[in-house]
Formats: sequence, structure tokens, C-alpha cells
Amino acid sequence: MDQVANKANPKRISFTDFLRVRFKGVLDPIGRFLNSLGLTPNMITILGLVGNTVGAYLLATGRITIGGIVVLLMGPVDALDGTMARLRGEPNRFGGFIDSVTDRYSELVIHAGLLYYFLQQGNDLACMLVFFAAAGSVLVSYTKARAEGLGFDCKVGLLTRVERYLVLAPALVINQPVIALWIIAVLSNLTAIQRILYVHKQAYATQQKPGENQL
Repeated sequence: MDQVANKANPKRISFTDFLRVRFKGVLDPIGRFLNSLGLTPNMITILGLVGNTVGAYLLATGRITIGGIVVLLMGPVDALDGTMARLRGEPNRFGGFIDSVTDRYSELVIHAGLLYYFLQQGNDLACMLVFFAAAGSVLVSYTKARAEGLGFDCKVGLLTRVERYLVLAPALVINQPVIALWIIAVLSNLTAIQRILYVHKQAYATQQKPGENQL
């Protein structure tokens, strides 16, 4: 089924992969330097999570701009762990697994910080936006993981993790979190639906017609 699905829908390069290639000349020297310090890719992965947790705490306490700056600075860290692993010649599936899990935790902890802040403000609408933004973000990742686990290509979508970061972090820096939440709440859920439809198309493309290939 995998070969048929791949022929019907050639695998696409994600925006994340595109950025990794585009900024390879910047990431590789930094990755080599961090490797030379004795740091490991998993250490950088955890560092990103810790940094985003600090940013989330600042958001929860109402220091939106400062928290946004911390979140903005943590963005490039997400690309360094994979770069370091590649340069060390030891990329492995467990490292990729940990990276994906910590990415989800990072997003959710940031949304938790915003949720706490808006609860303190009594802003019910913003609280609901945080919920739908967080739910959409998780569903975008889940649909991809589940689809690829079944052998389908799923590198499509309007608002993948990189795009969500590019929407949220700058909006936090300028103290406009609600605008970012509206965008993420709507487009992330549309992205999840887009991926469902994309996998549906592949699934039906792999089905054989009645009597096909029968002797």
C-alpha cells in the first residue's frame, strides 16, 4: 500500500524541512560549536522545553512581551538538536521521538501560561480561544503522526508548527496574543481537517477496483 500511496501522492517537503535546508549554513556552525562543548542533542531539546516553560511562566504573570521574547528566542533551538545529531552522525528514532514530544509539551505549556493569564483577567472568550488553539495544534501533529504510522504521506497543511510559532511569538512580543490565538484557533483546526481529507484521498486512491488484478 505504501508504494501505491507514494505514487499517487509524491511526498512533499514540509516548510520546516525547507527552512532547515535554507538555513543549513547558519545552523551547521552553531551545531558544531555546541557539539564541541560536549552538549548532546537531547540536552538542547530539554533546554528548549525549559526555556519555553520560563516563557510560559512570564506569560501567566502578565509579562507578555518579555515572555514573548523568551518564546521567540527558543524557536531556533528547536532546529539545533536535529542539526547536532546529524553532524554527530548519530540521528536516531528515539531522539526524533523525544523532540516531537517536547515540542508538544512546549506548545501546551505556552498555552497553559496564556490560559492562566486570561483566567485571571476574566476574559472568557480568550480562554476559549486558548483551548481551540491548543486543541488544533495537537490535532495537527496527531493527524500527521497517525497518518505516517499507517504509511500515508501527510506533509501538508496551512499552519504547521513552524507557522504557528511564526504567528504566536511575534504577536506575544508586541503584546497582541488574542490576535495570534484567533489565527491559530481557526487555521490549525482547518489544517487538521485538510490533513484528514488528504489522507482520505490517498486511502481511496490505493483501493483496487472490484475484479482488478484477479486472474
